[in-house]
Parts: sequence; structure tokens; C-alpha cells
Amino acid sequence: MMKRLLLIAAPILTVAACAQPAPQPKPIGMPNPASKYCVDSGGRSEIRRAADGGQYGVCILPDGRTVEEWALFRSAHPQS
Repeated sequence: MMKRLLLIAAPILTVAACAQPAPQPKPIGMPNPASKYCVDSGGRSEIRRAADGGQYGVCILPDGRTVEEWALFRSAHPQS
């Protein structure tokens, strides 16, 4: 009985040991620069819904202020 179990288990364990790990998904694209700047500045990015149903991002800064993400980004990166 033990031999039979060993004969069945050995090939199964061999195949299981050769299994490839699941590939990690790659990022889809570039992150939103305003959201990234918010997080890099120590803030927390949050998506909110406008009255018209649209969405916009706000940055909750470490000092507690809430600023629209793109306004924060533009204030730190003025166009030349």
C-alpha cells in the first residue's frame, strides 16, 4: 500500500515542483502627475464626485489642508 502511494505521489510532486509562478501584472501606464505629486509631497490623494457626476482629485496635505490636485501641481510647476 505504501509503495502504491509513493508511486502515485512522486510524479505529482515532480510536476508540482516544476510549475511556473504566476507572472506579475505590469503597470498599465503612467500615473496621473498631479496625484503623484500630491503623494510625493506627503499628502493623500482622494477622488471625489462633483455635482454634475464628474470626478476630480483632491490632495489632503499633512497640515490638514485640502487642495484640488491639479491646482497644487500647477502652483508648484508654473509654465515658463
